[in-house]
Amino acid sequence: MLAIVETGGKQYQVEEGRFVDVDLLNASAEDSFVFDKVVMIVNGENSKVGQPYVDGASIKAKIMKHDKDKKIIVYKQRCKKGYRRKQGHRQQFTRVMIESIEFPGKE
Repeated sequence: MLAIVETGGKQYQVEEGRFVDVDLLNASAEDSFVFDKVVMIVNGENSKVGQPYVDGASIKAKIMKHDKDKKIIVYKQRCKKGYRRKQGHRQQFTRVMIESIEFPGKE
């Protein structure tokens, strides 16, 4: 069973027992977290599509850690003008472990 959840303006595909990296959440490590904006649940014949969200569905997760991604380099240059700018960026993220997917009608 898998679900599509929305957080931070992005949608993520999640499964029970797996972890996913999402945009930085405002909670400390080792805390529990509940995602309530579930867009879709895929469970064979019992699949549900929300409009825009599935009513009564929630994803229970545990925050594993907060970290930063690998550095990306942003480089700008204008030809024949002597203009060069080099800047690095590391995006922060939160790693969450999906514990359970709850929705009405689940066996």
